[in-house]
Amino acid sequence: MNRFSIFAYGLFCYAVFFAVFLYAIGFVAGFFTPTALDGAADRPLSEAIAINLGLLILFALQHSGMARPAFKRWWTTIVSPAAERSTYVLLSSLAMIALFTFWEPMGGIVWELSNGMAFWVVTGVYLLGWLLLLYATFLIDHFDLFGLAQVWRNLRGEPYRSPTFRTPGLYKAVRHPIYVGWLIIFWAAPTMSAAHLLFAVVTTAYILIAIRWEERDLVAALGEDYIHYRQRTPALLPHFRMRALHSTNLADNH
Repeated sequence: MNRFSIFAYGLFCYAVFFAVFLYAIGFVAGFFTPTALDGAADRPLSEAIAINLGLLILFALQHSGMARPAFKRWWTTIVSPAAERSTYVLLSSLAMIALFTFWEPMGGIVWELSNGMAFWVVTGVYLLGWLLLLYATFLIDHFDLFGLAQVWRNLRGEPYRSPTFRTPGLYKAVRHPIYVGWLIIFWAAPTMSAAHLLFAVVTTAYILIAIRWEERDLVAALGEDYIHYRQRTPALLPHFRMRALHSTNLADNH
């Protein structure tokens, strides 16, 4: 592939991702999409669970397996290094499209909020999770994260420069604000069906496992800088209580 073809490919991969991102907002909450997590069961429970678990495992294997440094070293002997991230984004998007297409609603309502105040509050928190997720990607380098920076530099004949380690904004409070956004999205549900609960539990477990894998790679890549960052910054929950106590103690001392 020449430089322009790689750039066009990167734009295509990003466009697919963005369409999947928008569809996912409706899919998870059941807003305006032809398929959704929640709904009446069409299959026996055991079949639905097997299919849904298979889809989630497929996504987890692709999403985490292709992100490992050893896989990237092998993969870039096959695909252009400039297109590696875009290909990862495309395959992640295809795994999500498979989940949207083949997901089996399982019926059963764990909780359901009416159109009252509670419904709108939870819906607002849900949408806030998506905004938090998107905002956190821009705090680091959204265009590098989704492959556009790589194909753009390749088009200009410039060498790739990986983002430097820094902790802007939300990253001073927690190490993984993107995952915080995902957790809000999974659990802030106006309607929590059996299938939605399965989705939320499995994806939460995946996030907790993925953090360990990612941080092992980050320590290997960044060394003491990341070790010190990990020691002083919580993974997912800010130390609000500790900070409040610290502020109270300072006030008492004065």
